[in-house]
Amino acid sequence: MEMTQEAEIHKCSSIINTFALFFSFKMPSEKQPTARTEMKSLKPAHEDDSSSSNSNEYPYVKKVPLDGQYPDLDAESQNFLPEHNLGKKKYETEYHQGNASFGMSVFNLGNAIMGSGILGLSYAMANTGIALFVILLTAVAIFSLYSVHLLLKTANEGGALVYEQLGYKAFGIPGKLAASCSITMQNIGAMSSYLYIVKYELPLVIEAFVGTSNDEWYTNGDYLVLLVTVAIILPLSLLRNLGYLGYTSGLSLLCMVFFLIVVIIKKFQMPCPLPVSLDSLNSSFPDLNLSTVNNSDDKCRPKYFVFNSQTVYAVPILTFAFVCHPAILPMYEELKDRSRRKMQGVANVSFLAMFIMYLLAALFGYLTFNSNVGPELLHTYSDYYKYDVLLLIVRLAVLTAVTLTVPVVLFPIRTSVNHLLCPTKDFSWVRHTVITVVLLAGTNALVILVPTIRDIFGFIGASAAAMLIFILPSAFYIKLVKKESMKSMQKIGATAFLICGFIVMIGSMTLIIVDWINNTLPTPVTKPNGH
Repeated sequence: MEMTQEAEIHKCSSIINTFALFFSFKMPSEKQPTARTEMKSLKPAHEDDSSSSNSNEYPYVKKVPLDGQYPDLDAESQNFLPEHNLGKKKYETEYHQGNASFGMSVFNLGNAIMGSGILGLSYAMANTGIALFVILLTAVAIFSLYSVHLLLKTANEGGALVYEQLGYKAFGIPGKLAASCSITMQNIGAMSSYLYIVKYELPLVIEAFVGTSNDEWYTNGDYLVLLVTVAIILPLSLLRNLGYLGYTSGLSLLCMVFFLIVVIIKKFQMPCPLPVSLDSLNSSFPDLNLSTVNNSDDKCRPKYFVFNSQTVYAVPILTFAFVCHPAILPMYEELKDRSRRKMQGVANVSFLAMFIMYLLAALFGYLTFNSNVGPELLHTYSDYYKYDVLLLIVRLAVLTAVTLTVPVVLFPIRTSVNHLLCPTKDFSWVRHTVITVVLLAGTNALVILVPTIRDIFGFIGASAAAMLIFILPSAFYIKLVKKESMKSMQKIGATAFLICGFIVMIGSMTLIIVDWINNTLPTPVTKPNGH
């Protein structure tokens, strides 16, 4: 009996010692991730398209050792996202499980793509022709999707899910500044285009309700832009957190869908030639040959190839309409069970949907007005339908959406400027207010002084949008993706894409500036010869 008790005691002590020994090896927390990573490296490598981790696989954050790849960073900030085949990738943003479904991600990316650019597409088609426009639209959509492919692959290889951080990892401070400035310019252009819509459309809404002429101050677009900015946009922009205001992007997309439906309906309601008074046309289109408007069948015959001085604006308008690339990586981070292939599928569906919407809006808008279409399609209807109820509803919906979207667009600009100027300082209401007021004042000055929204579409599309779609993603890819040689087809394609981006940017900017110069030069007056 005593021997049995001694045997049981010895057995228990052995078990206790075994557990003690086991926990003594488990105690250092730094060893666990390394061991798991090394064990994972023995598993068969997954294909490259799924190199990002499953969002449900690791519910915790793994820390980089102090002697790791980034020893200059604070230990608490050295987080990275684990991967199936590259377990030692470091990411600058703390990993968390994504919860956005495929369908919701498609909707969110559609919100990011869709903007005021849809209003200028009919003008682009009128100055390129239907066939050339379809070719350009298809090319820009494919190039934008290829750019998304480069961004996602670079994010996996470079280990960052922030556009500016990719720039920093690729080229240091200059790369980060290039990304930040391009995003800021693009957002300022978007903000300006939204305020242009207020400038164009709000006077028409007020006239429809009060029935006054354009001579009153409260139907002056410049005054109304300032009033809306001070009364509505500025208070909303001063909030530290946007809260439910972030959902206005969904409202904006729904308003644009409603706008597209109305454009299609009006095409079948408006006759051709258009029954327009000469005074109305002369005020809206001073360069139009009025004698052919009501009598020439040529005005009702669509053209397939057009080349004129305004054709140069087509590509910048299209790039402005498709740029969404700063939002790709945050949406990739939020995608449930994410992989690069799945996010590429989200992008493919979103771009296809926007391609169809853009093509329909441009086509039916152009077929309605032909060569008479203006730079902003919704405003063009005012020359023919002053007080149409359906168009009035569209204007109210679009005005509400764009007014509430301006603070949302301003938010990342202010954050970027704050980080560039005062990266280490705590929050200050004074600095917060000053940056907000300066940004809104500059944008309002731009809207008041620049004569047409076409110039905003053209300049931003040729500069910031070209940088975000063509130049930066390809440059980041060439620099950060080390496993592919410069002689590989992938690197050769990225290099060709980079060169194409510079050609688009430099060529478009040069031609736009030449057009501006020609428009500002006085027209020579022919003197009578006296005979």
